[in-house]
Amino acid sequence: QKQLVESGGGSVQSGGSLRLSCAGSGFDFSVFCFGWFRQLPGKEREGIAAIDGDGLTDYIDSAKGRFTIARDNDKNTVYLQMNDLEPDDTAMYYCAADRYRRLPRTWLLPNIWGKLELGGQGTHVNVSS
Repeated sequence: QKQLVESGGGSVQSGGSLRLSCAGSGFDFSVFCFGWFRQLPGKEREGIAAIDGDGLTDYIDSAKGRFTIARDNDKNTVYLQMNDLEPDDTAMYYCAADRYRRLPRTWLLPNIWGKLELGGQGTHVNVSS
């Protein structure tokens, strides 16, 4: 069956880096667009980065310059490189996939998660000060 599995979360100190991975299986990875979401305690799940099939990307303002989303179609994996992490980045991070939502900026709109085809179970990131 179609599946997304995130990994790479953990605990780091402020200013540190992590690289999250999202491995896809059971579907034609290359035709999908992908996004990374996060959910802070007590808040809605928000899109923070997205990438289309051609490598076009977009980010929320707080991620620009610190986070980089990338995809490797040969490995069926999407990555989120996170640098200069801050305590406010502490959250559960999820990846998602969709064949039809082609514009990366539309992944960053509110209340998108429930409209996407596939979503993973998440990986936790904790940033201490």
